[in-house]
Amino acid sequence: MKISQRVAGVEYAIRDIALEARKLQKQGKKITYLNIGDPLQYGFQPPDRVKEAFVKAIKDGQNYYASSEGLPELRQAIVKKEAAKGLRVLEDDDVLVTNGVSEGLEMIMASIVETGDEVLIPGPYYPPYASYVRLFGGKPIEFLVDLHNSTPDLDDIKSKITSKTVAICLISPNNPTGVVFSEKSLKDLVDLANEHDLYIICDEIYDQIVFDEKFTGIGKVSGDSPVILLNGFSKVHLMSGWRVGYIAFNQSKKLELLRENVPKLSRVRIATNLPVQYAALESLNGPQDYVTKFVSDLKKRRDYTIKRLNDMNGISCSNPKGAFYAFPKIEDNKYGSDKEFVTELLKVTGILTVHGSGFGTQYGTGHFRMVFLPDIPVLEEALNKIEKFVA
Repeated sequence: MKISQRVAGVEYAIRDIALEARKLQKQGKKITYLNIGDPLQYGFQPPDRVKEAFVKAIKDGQNYYASSEGLPELRQAIVKKEAAKGLRVLEDDDVLVTNGVSEGLEMIMASIVETGDEVLIPGPYYPPYASYVRLFGGKPIEFLVDLHNSTPDLDDIKSKITSKTVAICLISPNNPTGVVFSEKSLKDLVDLANEHDLYIICDEIYDQIVFDEKFTGIGKVSGDSPVILLNGFSKVHLMSGWRVGYIAFNQSKKLELLRENVPKLSRVRIATNLPVQYAALESLNGPQDYVTKFVSDLKKRRDYTIKRLNDMNGISCSNPKGAFYAFPKIEDNKYGSDKEFVTELLKVTGILTVHGSGFGTQYGTGHFRMVFLPDIPVLEEALNKIEKFVA
């Protein structure tokens, strides 16, 4: 039987590697999962008021198909949030509620990528960006980011823009590296995109998870540029399993065709879970003090993890400025590849990480990614095993 060639380029290393762990777990081996960036698997939970809003919506009968574009009150709250960050979202029609950021990304790529088109993505990159570009017949092109200085290499980007390029993607704070772009870097990227008439797709799902300096969103420097913002409630708002995100369009005349056509895709897929949207609304409108505590806890775990990694012989690691990932470099890899390194690490120690080449072979190769979401005693045990393994 036939299978579409489009699916051949689809991969998701973060979850693909877990298949090997499950086999070992069935054989009785204890596995420490440091592969998936899901705070809720490590003891964090949304506030009770958010859970209660979800339950209340169900009990109140809010169990029917929602508007395809999203709950109006939630869209209004998202407009308010993103406008406060500087994005020129002026009305509800600038926002579409999606089933997580991934669905929003799929809708945008489906709307702008045709066979042969190229999309610039930061290397290393979050795997769905490349997969969705390939799914719609395009080619993902990695551009270099300095992990230690958190700056994109503009000369590298310029050299990779061609007549086939349609968009530049940004992820800040970044997955898998924790890089947070400065206001200047964002402005340089926006100016470059405008110079070549490219869409700017910016993923800010980790926008409040920053450790060392104030976060600057793309909205502050976007002006009337064709910026498409992706965001959601999985990370900062601790609602990963509930799958709710959104697309927000900047006020730009160049986005009129997208404003007209992307909602067609939202209607085709019917709607986003309605009770969850009431929970998301409560999460945005209620007290945000839990976010401060969440980030404070993560900073302690980040500091501990990065120090331990850099103290290991044969490992070096840049300091992530945001999100909750470390992306260590394997300085002396006695194995054939980074994938073989993490596979052997799993078999020997039971520690599950993700091979860096799963985030792009050009700039991810030779690294591995781990989350620092567990509490410090769990991290200590895991890092002790990693240190012994690399020694």
